[in-house]
Amino acid sequence: MKIVVLGGCGDMGSHAVRDLIAHTDHHVIIADYRVDRAKALADELGPRANGVFVNAEDPASLASVLGVADVAMGCVGPFYHFAPKMAQAAIAARVNYVDICDDWGPIEEVFGLDEAARSAGVTLICGLGWTPGITNVMARAGANALDQVDTIGVYWGGGAADSEGLAVVAHVLFAINGRVPTYRDGQWVDVPAGADKEVVDFPDPLGPVHVSHCGHPEPMTIPRTIPANTVFLKGGLTPNWNNWLGETLVRLGLGRTHKRIMTTARIVHSLEGIIGAGGVPCSGARVDVIGVKDGQPHTVTYACADTMGRLTGIPAAVGADLLARAARGVPGLINAPGVYAPEAIIEPGPFFAALAARDIVIHQYPSFSERKLS
Repeated sequence: MKIVVLGGCGDMGSHAVRDLIAHTDHHVIIADYRVDRAKALADELGPRANGVFVNAEDPASLASVLGVADVAMGCVGPFYHFAPKMAQAAIAARVNYVDICDDWGPIEEVFGLDEAARSAGVTLICGLGWTPGITNVMARAGANALDQVDTIGVYWGGGAADSEGLAVVAHVLFAINGRVPTYRDGQWVDVPAGADKEVVDFPDPLGPVHVSHCGHPEPMTIPRTIPANTVFLKGGLTPNWNNWLGETLVRLGLGRTHKRIMTTARIVHSLEGIIGAGGVPCSGARVDVIGVKDGQPHTVTYACADTMGRLTGIPAAVGADLLARAARGVPGLINAPGVYAPEAIIEPGPFFAALAARDIVIHQYPSFSERKLS
């Protein structure tokens, strides 16, 4: 089977590519605008990989690359700009597809492609990375463990030193700008980005992180599948001065448009390359699912910590492998045309086991106190 990874030599996509080569027998096509880097990575990985050029801004270029694919993966960010373009191209090419979209902005547009995906016989999984992705499946697992769900709290903590990608900086600027969606008391509402600050604990070596409301897909997708009164997401960077810097740039109006975001992101990215972003090169995810079990209040907490690239790229690779094996006719795997968030189509047990086989451990805690893991 041929799996095309759009943005396959990038900060996140390269981890997906390496995982597919290491853990599957598929042929991997590394499609990237930086074709020299794509070919160099393919040469490093051996005969089951090759590098090709793609311009994700050009539908004809996407169509040409996807035309040879059995399964495709979208790793070109920022996703508020590229997610719909890649999803539409996959549906037009009738290729099953998974991406790592972590922006809330394009969610309605991508999920609006559901009828087109069903008509084309395409299974499209949107946001199977770190957050969203692992977090969504954690929410599904927690809901499965309870009789009734009231609140799902999703948290991410990012080590500022844990990524070299320009798209990551752009994503953060988009996520902390203006008002962002959350799900509160049974309805979607907008809240100011940066509101309701608190300190949340993550597994070592990440530890406590200052977090607040920011724009992410989870509050927009999880309530579609899991009955809950409230679903919120908070995230933040460590060291905390990175959060202050982001908020300052947004207050200066440098996150209002794609052009401004990319200009600002390039400046921040270049400065980080010179002075460093600080902190530990580690990121984490945490989900608290609060509800009722056996008639009593009960909380289940899931959490993990690893590098951002592994947390993001490996889940997408696992999803792409599931789609590829389903296309081979392997029973019990994903074969359901339409557009899905991870919590709607990924079974937690096998997914967590696949991550564990790659040394990404999902910790489960029976309760929490003052946001401290126990």
